[in-house]
Amino acid sequence: MNQPVKTFSHINPDTNYPTMVDVSDKQVTKRIAKAQSTVVLGPEIMQHLQGNDIQTKKGPVFQTAIIAGTMAAKKTADLIPLCHPLALESCKIEITINEEQEVVIGCTAAVTSKTGVEMEALTGASVAALTIYDMCKAFSHNILIKETKLLEKTGGKSDFNG
Repeated sequence: MNQPVKTFSHINPDTNYPTMVDVSDKQVTKRIAKAQSTVVLGPEIMQHLQGNDIQTKKGPVFQTAIIAGTMAAKKTADLIPLCHPLALESCKIEITINEEQEVVIGCTAAVTSKTGVEMEALTGASVAALTIYDMCKAFSHNILIKETKLLEKTGGKSDFNG
């Protein structure tokens, strides 16, 4: 049995030009996406960890990253050209240190809409990681933003649990 050929959703098949996906016929549902970024700061920077944050001349690193990630998630459509503007109902960013001494940033975004919030969750996690890099680079440039990935999404045509 032949599988249907998948096409890129942001390409108009008639013109082959980029286009915003038409969601006008989709159902409004509660949509949630979770994304994660991992940052390796290394021992030189991690030695500055006190309690649940790193203090720098620019301020508390993780608290600032949470605010920056939230702001970025709200502006995703301004950053990624074909994303639909969404009125986020929730954006939660959590920062933890895992057993490998890596900084793990989780971003959960939610909306009741006709389109999903994967890009908002990914943007929030990414910008939080970039903010941590920016605030810690005075200690060392040996910082690695190891990965950013979608962990799960629910509420649309198909769910994903990676």
